[in-house]
Amino acid sequence: MRILVTGGAGFLGSHLIDRLMQQDHEVICLDNFYTGNKRNLLHWFNNPNFELIRHDITEPIRLEVDQVYHLACPASPVHYQFNPIKTVKTNVLGTINMLGLAKRVGARFFLASTSEVYGDPDVHPQSEDYRGNVNCIGIRACYDEGKRMAETLTYDYHREHGLEVRVVRIFNTYGPRMLPNDGRVVSNFIVQALQGKPLTVYGDGSQTRSFCYVSDLVEGFLRLMASDHTEPVNIGNPGEYTILELAQTIQQRINPEADLVFEPLPQDDPKQRQPDITRAKNWLGWEPTIPLDEGLTKTIAYFRDRLQTP
Repeated sequence: MRILVTGGAGFLGSHLIDRLMQQDHEVICLDNFYTGNKRNLLHWFNNPNFELIRHDITEPIRLEVDQVYHLACPASPVHYQFNPIKTVKTNVLGTINMLGLAKRVGARFFLASTSEVYGDPDVHPQSEDYRGNVNCIGIRACYDEGKRMAETLTYDYHREHGLEVRVVRIFNTYGPRMLPNDGRVVSNFIVQALQGKPLTVYGDGSQTRSFCYVSDLVEGFLRLMASDHTEPVNIGNPGEYTILELAQTIQQRINPEADLVFEPLPQDDPKQRQPDITRAKNWLGWEPTIPLDEGLTKTIAYFRDRLQTP
């Protein structure tokens, strides 16, 4: 098939493109390189099945494809809060443009949504029928509400135009090709430890997250796209860790002498985040296979190499 991946030069998009190329599809990568990087895709540049287009999805584009994986949007607070209006435009105008493209050519449309649609949840763990607790005027709303609007648009196109849609809600993901400066907790701790700096823990570190290794996540993407299920599906690792536990684990692995420093908790930072993956298990036969220890080993090795490379 001919498959379009928006945000394909980013952390998740490039891993997805690797899998699609290995399956002998023709892949078009669309990216404006706000957080994506060509180095993630260099190994495909001479392959005739691969095409890279620098394009901002807030502007329309006409392409002929069979499937659209819509991943384009900065996903870490540092990047999406740097230019919040642009983040909203990417989630709303960008999603409208990609849905319009899919409608015009009859392509199946896959939306990469997020566990952030649940906000700071008062239900634990979070299942797909939980409607969320989001502060619509908070500093995270450009992303949280932006993704909620992207889901709204996706289902309106599904109901009004009969568009085939798939929606995944992604929980915290980590692995090689994360940006060293993206502000996410795994990359923050690893980079700080490798550079001999104190590890920054926000709040008292008792807030929880669930960490899914990137190859497990991409496997979930592929299974959902190939399935017949149009309702949202959580893809994440239900193993729940406190931020302090994660910091101490990485500290021991890299630099046991590193200090832990505690900073105030950012506004609207969720206190608990853990996916209910019953749908993924029952509908897709999917559950994570890479334990945190193994995933951290691979991610630390990547960052060691990345920080030594100019």
